[in-house]
Amino acid sequence: MVIMKNFLIFLIITIAVSCASSPSDGGQKPRYLFPGDFMADPAAHVFNGKIYIYPSHDRRSSGYGGGSQDGGSYDMVDYHVFSLDNVFNGEVTHYGLVLDLKNIPWARGQLWDNDVAYKNGKYYMYFPAKDQNNLFRIGVAVADRPEGPFTPQPVPIPGSYSIDPCVFEDNGSYYMYFGGLWGGQLEHYIDNVYAGPTGRTNLSYAESNKPITARVVMLSDDMLGFAESPREVIILDKNNRPLTGSNRFFEASWMHKYNGVYYFSYSTGDTHNLCYATGDNPYGPFTYQGVLLTPVVGWTTHHSIVEYKGKWYLFYHDSRPSGGIDHLRSMKATELFHLPDGSIARMNGAQ
Repeated sequence: MVIMKNFLIFLIITIAVSCASSPSDGGQKPRYLFPGDFMADPAAHVFNGKIYIYPSHDRRSSGYGGGSQDGGSYDMVDYHVFSLDNVFNGEVTHYGLVLDLKNIPWARGQLWDNDVAYKNGKYYMYFPAKDQNNLFRIGVAVADRPEGPFTPQPVPIPGSYSIDPCVFEDNGSYYMYFGGLWGGQLEHYIDNVYAGPTGRTNLSYAESNKPITARVVMLSDDMLGFAESPREVIILDKNNRPLTGSNRFFEASWMHKYNGVYYFSYSTGDTHNLCYATGDNPYGPFTYQGVLLTPVVGWTTHHSIVEYKGKWYLFYHDSRPSGGIDHLRSMKATELFHLPDGSIARMNGAQ
């Protein structure tokens, strides 16, 4: 009986892992969502019964200036909005341009990854852009509908810096996660104050025992500012020490909640994986759990995770349609599986 019981447990686990490792919806592979143009960094949310996607918009240009390490080739100047009601088979609706660089009074260039949150009948788009001092700040634009258009505030959020805002709502409170190294300038800030261009350059990589990680901050009631000073998102290893090594944080924060557990996921800089860590509250600390997506075609990887009609989906991008050109990326989607033990089934980014 003991042997039979053990065999049944093994069989159940094997079936669960097998199902979680396979595409769903009739064996569908990851889907490119908008082959007509290059859209990256897709932030997906469910509004009004549909999935709305808020990507950055890659373009062919001579670049904003600078080399690859400071992200000069990612010279984006506008945002578009999309929606769908069936991830693998449904039509993707394109609402067109909803915010343009020329209409943002304080911004000089580089409209990178954005995110959108809803509160009290308004939709708030949070976006990074470089100001007139060539420093990334985070701005806010407001709309009456999820498809926009979005009207920008005249100044960026006071005290904001770096890139990749992700806004997460939990029990009526809204939290922003943000930050990215190298081009995202996060390593140049100490205690939320700019320390100059050589303040801590590449510290997280040169001194692996002192990792630089994302920031988290609660938003104000009006959604237009910070309600507190940003604090570090602490990621610990299984020995309760700050996570070091090649899978530590680089950029692309995302937060989702599943079965009462908070999942903080992000992109690494060395391995180009998407990794995740879990905690019991929005501030952390979070314990590193592993890789959820192996490297895609292209240098960057950036994602969002959303539940829709009882299933979970991963939205991300790669550069395969452009022939591997790093700054010409295409958004795509696939199903994501939480396993019975709470872990996330690893997916193949090259698929």
